Amino acid sequence: MIDIINVTKAYRKNSNVVENINIRINDGEIFGFIGPNGAGKTTTIKMMTGILEPDEGDILFNEKSIKKNPVEAKREFGFVPDDPNMFLKLKGIDYLNFMADIYEVNETDRMNRIEKFTKEFEIYDALEDKIESYSHGMRQKIIICGVLIHNPRNWILDEPLTGLDPKSSYKLKNMMREHAKNGNCVFFSTHVLEVAEKLCDRIGIINKGKIIFVGTYEEMKKKLGEEGSLEELFMEITKNDE
Repeated sequence: MIDIINVTKAYRKNSNVVENINIRINDGEIFGFIGPNGAGKTTTIKMMTGILEPDEGDILFNEKSIKKNPVEAKREFGFVPDDPNMFLKLKGIDYLNFMADIYEVNETDRMNRIEKFTKEFEIYDALEDKIESYSHGMRQKIIICGVLIHNPRNWILDEPLTGLDPKSSYKLKNMMREHAKNGNCVFFSTHVLEVAEKLCDRIGIINKGKIIFVGTYEEMKKKLGEEGSLEELFMEITKNDE
C-alpha cells in the first residue's frame, strides 16, 4: 500500500508545483496516474521515490515513511524511471548483480530471477554486453529486470512501456495484472490513455499541481454525466479545471 498524505512541493516561494495532494493506492490494484505536461506528475514521482523531499506532508510505503525511514521505505518498492539511460558502462549481468547486492538478494534467488526475467524479456543472450550497446527498448527491459530482482510489493512505473516491442509490452502488462492480483500495488504513470483505460483499476488525474479526480473509469463517466473513452473524458475534465 502507498499513502501520499498532504504532500506539497514548491521550487520557489508562492509557486507550488504540487499542492496538498492525498492519494491512497491500495494493495491489489493498478493505479493509473495521468495528467497534462507540467501538471506535477514527475515531481510527485520524485517525491515518492525519495529523489525530492516534500516541503509538507509525507509518503508511506506499507506504513514506512520515505522522509523518516528512507532506507526501509525504499526496500518496499521498485521504481522504473521514464529514462532507461543509466549505468551504460556496465554489462547487463553486472547491473543486475549490482541491484541484487543493494537489496541483499541471496545467490540462489538472484540467479533464478535473473534467468527468469531476462528470458521472458528476451535479453538473456545480451547480458554479457554493455548496456550502452543496447537499443532503447533493451535498456528499458534491463531496468525492469533490475527492479523486479528483489521482488518488491509496490511497483512505481513511470512510462514503462515506452520503447518496448509489442510482445514485451504485452508481457509487462500481464505481469502488472498478476502482481496486483496477488495482493500487491502498482502505481502506473502513463500518457497512453487507451492503455490506462483497459489496464487500471482506478485513475488519478493531476492538473496544475492538484488532484482533480480519483476513482474508476465508470465513476469518471458518472461524474461527468457522459459516455466516452478515457481520452475524451480526460480532455473534458481537465478543460473544466482550466
